Amino acid sequence: MPRKVTKSLVRDVPADRMYKNIAVTKVINRVMRDGKKQMAEKLVYGGMQKAADKLKVQNPLEVFEQAMGNVRPHVETRSRRVGGANYQIPFEVKGQRQQHLTTMWFVAAARARSGMSMEDRIAAELVDAYNSTGGAVKKKEDTHRMADANRAFAHFART
Repeated sequence: MPRKVTKSLVRDVPADRMYKNIAVTKVINRVMRDGKKQMAEKLVYGGMQKAADKLKVQNPLEVFEQAMGNVRPHVETRSRRVGGANYQIPFEVKGQRQQHLTTMWFVAAARARSGMSMEDRIAAELVDAYNSTGGAVKKKEDTHRMADANRAFAHFART
């Protein structure tokens, strides 16, 4: 008897309305609260436009992609128990996980800012990420630093 075929765990997300970009949709979905997608779209699109105006760039999508590229992690550490001790083992981050961490860190950093509207927070975080500063880029650098510090335990990843 043939085995049952499992469905893919990765959900297909449609591209957003304005820029036809899947990464923008993922950020919109992460910003969205209580199912209010139009509100989240206004916040993200407005933030992208403000960031582009501030940086004097014609296309807001260029700012967005550059900013997300600066936040995207390449390595992370995972805890692994070996011989009674827990080690933080560095692993390369690929594909879907890389994009997921990028959007999570970006939106968390934008929400952590205070004293302004969410649209302004998104714009400020985009500008900071574009210039390789800000909370999301700091999180990426901390993750990379942690992986670099635990490089000695990388041989445990292969066992």
